[in-house]
Amino acid sequence: MIVISTRAETAVRYSSEQAEAARRRVLDAAGRAFREHGFGGVGVDGLAQAAGLTSGAFYVQFRSKAAAFRAVVTAGVERLRLGIVGFKRRGGDAWFDAFAAYYLGSAHRRDVAGGCAVPSLSAEVARAGPSVRAEYEAELKRVAEEVAAGLGGGLPRELLAQLAGGVLLARAVADEALAEEIAAATLVSLRKQARAASENPA
Repeated sequence: MIVISTRAETAVRYSSEQAEAARRRVLDAAGRAFREHGFGGVGVDGLAQAAGLTSGAFYVQFRSKAAAFRAVVTAGVERLRLGIVGFKRRGGDAWFDAFAAYYLGSAHRRDVAGGCAVPSLSAEVARAGPSVRAEYEAELKRVAEEVAAGLGGGLPRELLAQLAGGVLLARAVADEALAEEIAAATLVSLRKQARAASENPA
Protein backbone atom coordinates (compact mmCIF):
# COMPACT_ATOMS: atom_id res chain seq x y z
CA MET A 1 0.00 0.00 0.00
CA ILE A 2 1.27 3.46 -0.90
CA VAL A 3 0.52 6.07 1.72
CA ILE A 4 0.64 9.77 0.89
CA SER A 5 1.03 11.97 3.92
CA THR A 6 -1.50 14.68 4.72
CA ARG A 7 1.27 17.25 4.31
CA ALA A 8 2.05 15.95 0.82
CA GLU A 9 -1.64 15.96 -0.13
CA THR A 10 -1.96 19.55 1.09
CA ALA A 11 1.12 20.58 -0.90
CA VAL A 12 -0.22 18.98 -4.09
CA ARG A 13 -3.63 20.58 -3.61
CA TYR A 14 -2.09 23.97 -2.87
CA SER A 15 0.14 23.72 -5.92
CA SER A 16 -2.85 22.82 -8.09
CA GLU A 17 -4.86 25.71 -6.68
CA GLN A 18 -1.96 28.09 -7.31
CA ALA A 19 -1.69 26.92 -10.92
CA GLU A 20 -5.43 27.34 -11.48
CA ALA A 21 -5.37 30.81 -9.92
CA ALA A 22 -2.44 31.79 -12.15
CA ARG A 23 -4.28 30.53 -15.24
CA ARG A 24 -7.41 32.50 -14.31
CA ARG A 25 -5.27 35.60 -13.73
CA VAL A 26 -3.66 35.26 -17.16
CA LEU A 27 -7.02 34.55 -18.81
CA ASP A 28 -8.69 37.58 -17.20
CA ALA A 29 -5.80 39.90 -18.00
CA ALA A 30 -5.49 38.58 -21.56
CA GLY A 31 -9.22 39.01 -22.07
CA ARG A 32 -9.08 42.66 -21.06
CA ALA A 33 -5.98 43.29 -23.18
CA PHE A 34 -7.33 41.59 -26.30
CA ARG A 35 -10.71 43.33 -26.02
CA GLU A 36 -9.07 46.73 -25.61
CA HIS A 37 -6.09 46.46 -27.98
CA GLY A 38 -6.93 43.61 -30.35
CA PHE A 39 -4.88 40.50 -31.00
CA GLY A 40 -2.12 42.40 -32.78
CA GLY A 41 -2.01 45.23 -30.26
CA VAL A 42 -0.43 43.30 -27.40
CA GLY A 43 2.33 40.71 -27.14
CA VAL A 44 3.15 37.95 -24.69
CA ASP A 45 5.26 40.29 -22.54
CA GLY A 46 2.34 42.70 -22.26
CA LEU A 47 -0.11 39.90 -21.43
CA ALA A 48 2.21 38.52 -18.77
CA GLN A 49 2.81 41.95 -17.27
CA ALA A 50 -0.93 42.65 -17.14
CA ALA A 51 -1.38 39.40 -15.20
CA GLY A 52 1.48 40.19 -12.84
CA LEU A 53 3.58 37.29 -14.14
CA THR A 54 6.82 36.77 -16.01
CA SER A 55 6.72 35.74 -19.66
CA GLY A 56 8.02 32.33 -18.59
CA ALA A 57 5.09 31.93 -16.20
CA PHE A 58 2.72 32.89 -19.03
CA TYR A 59 4.06 30.04 -21.17
CA VAL A 60 3.42 27.62 -18.33
CA GLN A 61 -0.28 28.43 -18.73
CA PHE A 62 -0.53 28.90 -22.51
CA ARG A 63 1.84 27.65 -25.17
CA SER A 64 1.38 30.77 -27.29
CA LYS A 65 -0.45 34.07 -27.61
CA ALA A 66 -2.78 32.38 -30.10
CA ALA A 67 -3.66 29.69 -27.54
CA ALA A 68 -4.45 32.39 -24.98
CA PHE A 69 -6.63 34.19 -27.52
CA ARG A 70 -8.55 31.02 -28.25
CA ALA A 71 -9.19 30.50 -24.53
CA VAL A 72 -10.22 34.14 -24.13
CA VAL A 73 -12.75 33.87 -26.95
CA THR A 74 -14.30 30.70 -25.52
CA ALA A 75 -14.44 32.11 -21.99
CA GLY A 76 -15.75 35.47 -23.19
CA VAL A 77 -18.73 34.05 -25.08
CA GLU A 78 -19.49 31.67 -22.20
CA ARG A 79 -19.45 34.68 -19.90
CA LEU A 80 -22.16 36.24 -22.07
CA ARG A 81 -24.27 33.09 -21.80
CA LEU A 82 -23.92 33.00 -18.03
CA GLY A 83 -24.85 36.68 -17.88
CA ILE A 84 -28.04 35.91 -19.78
CA VAL A 85 -28.77 33.04 -17.38
CA GLY A 86 -28.49 35.53 -14.51
CA PHE A 87 -30.84 38.04 -16.14
CA LYS A 88 -33.37 35.29 -16.83
CA ARG A 89 -33.23 34.11 -13.21
CA ARG A 90 -33.63 37.60 -11.74
CA GLY A 91 -35.85 39.26 -14.32
CA GLY A 92 -38.71 36.85 -14.91
CA ASP A 93 -40.76 37.65 -18.01
CA ALA A 94 -39.05 41.05 -18.34
CA TRP A 95 -35.54 39.58 -18.41
CA PHE A 96 -34.77 40.47 -22.03
CA ASP A 97 -35.77 44.12 -21.64
CA ALA A 98 -33.44 44.42 -18.64
CA PHE A 99 -30.61 42.56 -20.36
CA ALA A 100 -30.84 44.60 -23.58
CA ALA A 101 -30.96 47.88 -21.61
CA TYR A 102 -27.81 46.90 -19.72
CA TYR A 103 -26.01 45.61 -22.80
CA LEU A 104 -26.71 48.76 -24.84
CA GLY A 105 -26.26 51.10 -21.87
CA SER A 106 -23.47 53.63 -21.67
CA ALA A 107 -21.61 51.83 -18.87
CA HIS A 108 -21.21 48.66 -20.92
CA ARG A 109 -20.50 50.54 -24.15
CA ARG A 110 -17.68 52.49 -22.52
CA ASP A 111 -16.11 49.47 -20.83
CA VAL A 112 -14.42 47.93 -23.86
CA ALA A 113 -11.80 46.06 -21.82
CA GLY A 114 -14.27 44.64 -19.32
CA GLY A 115 -17.30 44.33 -21.59
CA CYS A 116 -18.71 41.55 -23.74
CA ALA A 117 -16.32 39.72 -26.04
CA VAL A 118 -18.76 39.47 -28.95
CA PRO A 119 -18.66 43.10 -30.19
CA SER A 120 -15.01 43.47 -29.14
CA LEU A 121 -13.47 40.31 -30.55
CA SER A 122 -15.68 39.11 -33.42
CA ALA A 123 -13.59 40.93 -36.03
CA GLU A 124 -10.45 39.36 -34.55
CA VAL A 125 -12.09 35.93 -34.63
CA ALA A 126 -12.95 36.42 -38.32
CA ARG A 127 -9.20 36.74 -39.01
CA ALA A 128 -8.28 33.75 -36.83
CA GLY A 129 -7.85 30.12 -37.86
CA PRO A 130 -10.63 27.60 -38.43
CA SER A 131 -10.38 26.07 -34.94
CA VAL A 132 -10.94 29.43 -33.22
CA ARG A 133 -13.86 30.26 -35.50
CA ALA A 134 -15.38 26.82 -34.90
CA GLU A 135 -15.17 27.22 -31.11
CA TYR A 136 -16.60 30.73 -31.34
CA GLU A 137 -19.48 29.42 -33.46
CA ALA A 138 -20.22 26.59 -31.04
CA GLU A 139 -20.24 28.94 -28.05
CA LEU A 140 -22.38 31.50 -29.90
CA LYS A 141 -24.93 28.80 -30.70
CA ARG A 142 -25.14 28.00 -26.99
CA VAL A 143 -25.83 31.68 -26.29
CA ALA A 144 -28.54 31.71 -28.97
CA GLU A 145 -30.12 28.62 -27.43
CA GLU A 146 -30.16 30.33 -24.04
CA VAL A 147 -31.87 33.39 -25.51
CA ALA A 148 -34.35 31.25 -27.46
CA ALA A 149 -35.28 29.28 -24.35
CA GLY A 150 -36.28 32.53 -22.66
CA LEU A 151 -38.29 33.87 -25.59
CA GLY A 152 -40.33 30.90 -26.70
CA GLY A 153 -37.74 29.81 -29.26
CA GLY A 154 -37.89 32.82 -31.58
CA LEU A 155 -35.30 35.12 -33.18
CA PRO A 156 -32.23 34.47 -31.00
CA ARG A 157 -29.60 35.01 -33.69
CA GLU A 158 -31.26 38.15 -35.06
CA LEU A 159 -31.45 39.64 -31.58
CA LEU A 160 -27.83 38.80 -30.75
CA ALA A 161 -26.64 40.30 -34.04
CA GLN A 162 -28.50 43.53 -33.34
CA LEU A 163 -27.24 43.72 -29.77
CA ALA A 164 -23.61 43.31 -30.79
CA GLY A 165 -24.01 45.55 -33.84
CA GLY A 166 -25.68 48.29 -31.81
CA VAL A 167 -22.87 48.30 -29.26
CA LEU A 168 -20.20 48.24 -31.97
CA LEU A 169 -21.68 51.19 -33.88
CA ALA A 170 -22.35 53.22 -30.75
CA ARG A 171 -18.74 52.70 -29.62
CA ALA A 172 -17.35 53.66 -33.00
CA VAL A 173 -18.87 57.15 -33.33
CA ALA A 174 -17.25 60.18 -31.71
CA ASP A 175 -20.48 62.02 -30.95
CA GLU A 176 -21.90 60.74 -27.65
CA ALA A 177 -25.38 62.02 -28.55
CA LEU A 178 -25.30 59.95 -31.73
CA ALA A 179 -24.06 56.94 -29.76
CA GLU A 180 -27.05 57.29 -27.43
CA GLU A 181 -29.38 57.61 -30.41
CA ILE A 182 -28.00 54.42 -31.98
CA ALA A 183 -28.30 52.50 -28.71
CA ALA A 184 -31.82 53.79 -28.02
CA ALA A 185 -33.08 52.96 -31.50
CA THR A 186 -31.57 49.47 -31.29
CA LEU A 187 -33.16 48.93 -27.88
CA VAL A 188 -36.63 49.95 -29.10
CA SER A 189 -36.37 47.59 -32.07
CA LEU A 190 -35.10 44.70 -29.95
CA ARG A 191 -37.84 45.07 -27.36
CA LYS A 192 -40.52 44.97 -30.04
CA GLN A 193 -39.04 41.86 -31.62
CA ALA A 194 -38.53 40.10 -28.30
CA ARG A 195 -42.10 40.84 -27.24
CA ALA A 196 -43.43 39.52 -30.52
CA ALA A 197 -41.30 36.38 -30.19
CA SER A 198 -42.59 35.75 -26.66
CA GLU A 199 -46.21 36.25 -27.68
CA ASN A 200 -45.88 34.05 -30.76
CA PRO A 201 -43.46 31.26 -29.78
CA ALA A 202 -41.84 29.23 -32.55
